[in-house]
Amino acid sequence: MTRAFLVVMDSVGIGGAPDADTFFNGDRPDTGANTLAHIAQACARGAAEEGRSGPLHLPHLNRLGLGAATRLASGAATPGLAADPSGLWGCAREHSRGKDTPSGHWELAGLPVPWDWHYFPDTIPAFPNDLVQAVAEAAGSDGILGNCHASGTVIIDRHGAEHMRTGQPICYTSADSVFQIAAHEETFGLDRLLALCKAVAPRLHAMKVGRVIARPFVGTPETGFTRTTNRKDFAITPPAPVLTNWAQDVGRRVHGVGKIGDIFSMQGIDDVVKGSDAELMTHLARLVATAEEGSLTFANFVEFDSLYGHRRDISGYARALEWFDREIGQILQSLRPGDLMVLTADHGNDPSWPGTDHTREQVPVLVAGRGAGQIGQVNFADIAASVAAHLAIPAQGPGRSFL
Repeated sequence: MTRAFLVVMDSVGIGGAPDADTFFNGDRPDTGANTLAHIAQACARGAAEEGRSGPLHLPHLNRLGLGAATRLASGAATPGLAADPSGLWGCAREHSRGKDTPSGHWELAGLPVPWDWHYFPDTIPAFPNDLVQAVAEAAGSDGILGNCHASGTVIIDRHGAEHMRTGQPICYTSADSVFQIAAHEETFGLDRLLALCKAVAPRLHAMKVGRVIARPFVGTPETGFTRTTNRKDFAITPPAPVLTNWAQDVGRRVHGVGKIGDIFSMQGIDDVVKGSDAELMTHLARLVATAEEGSLTFANFVEFDSLYGHRRDISGYARALEWFDREIGQILQSLRPGDLMVLTADHGNDPSWPGTDHTREQVPVLVAGRGAGQIGQVNFADIAASVAAHLAIPAQGPGRSFL
């Protein structure tokens, strides 16, 4: 029996989405966005030197086929990623009408989103009065703060002091289908924030808002505010079985790493570990060493997206990629004969692009453990079908195995 590890490098897109012209950051379409290529190009011209230096250095991902996949997806030059790959590689396109976390992950797990998400308008206020009243009532406050589209770090700087003084939760959204609630872990309370999000989630899910996200932070107005790793997503439950269910239903153990449990509302997942990306990498290494035969490990590394993509931090994103490459290189050496590891992404978040939203892109499909070669351009759902084929479990949905 064999094992499978599906690892999502959150937002590491490689450009070339054929429908990018129908997705926007502000008034500009996503046509031409390319997270990886634009980072590599910035590094090559010396424009990403904070905390690192020189061309983007990703030898392990490159050997698997990252540079080749980028050329296949978009034709874009990726300086430093030109070696002939020794892994099985390709690129994948999404069919769901969203460039967000649930859309990407559900489809990677074999289920394209069967509806259109609800998005809040980029106006002030952004939320309808009845929703504001319901949130305030659930929070036990006399109102909310924010009520707009915003960057999470910017809005806690703007409203953190008033939130601590009044107890009103900070509520905001983005171009994604999300309702985010930020609150201070100490003055408001982490448990109270999680309870608030859980209480209002059904109302928002009925509106087809994909996620209610708890965004706890700490600090003071004098020292500044910092978000903590205790984020929790309250996502709509997938309306049909996904890869994790397929595995669990035939008695296989399913391990979640990162926000996988939140994204799938723990459907088909036996256990989950959370933490910073550095902590998650330690957990992934442990599972490669100890996970049961026949098991599935599904991991998400979110900090590319949350810390660097949305903040349009090219140097930080490059540092994160190089760190990930070093760490995953060691883990790849620990795979057992018969193991499969698939490295992919859920959408793009080009840090060179205007705005602060995700970008509609194709994603890499890098496969370790199944020889070398090109799989070409595939669909997100084909990844789930391929993992299922490797594990010899029945697959559902539209995907077709590329193995």
